[in-house]
Amino acid sequence: MMKVKAILICSALLASGSLLADGPRMPREIDKTWIEECGSCHLAYPPSLLTADNWRRMMGGLDRHFGSNASLDAASAAKITAFLERNASTRGQRNASSTLRITDTPWFVREHDEVSPAAWRDPNVKSAANCAACHRGADRGDYDDDDIVIPVTRR
Repeated sequence: MMKVKAILICSALLASGSLLADGPRMPREIDKTWIEECGSCHLAYPPSLLTADNWRRMMGGLDRHFGSNASLDAASAAKITAFLERNASTRGQRNASSTLRITDTPWFVREHDEVSPAAWRDPNVKSAANCAACHRGADRGDYDDDDIVIPVTRR
């Protein structure tokens, strides 16, 4: 009986661990067009950072992408949109209903609540959207807390 109880507890902990490990993950399939097009201007953000609806809205407004015209040919846009939808978050808390900024999602705000406003303004960081400034493995989808280095500029 004790052995069965231990197995049940371990199973529950493993299952809850997967729920707690809710950080962004790169999909197993990597779309080359997504990496080339999105990654040419900024980090190709993991699709799991937004919901499929958010990605559709984002891709539908590339002509006014956060103040820039990031328009793509129809075939590339369709391919990237399909990739993002397939790999999007299915968790509602990632959905920033009034904005498409990943940095405004409840998940992002909660995960970065200890970062000081000065750190975001640091010349080596510049903005919260610059994941790679602190997350050394961001380009590989590695956002492990143990590998974070927050730049400190001495004045």
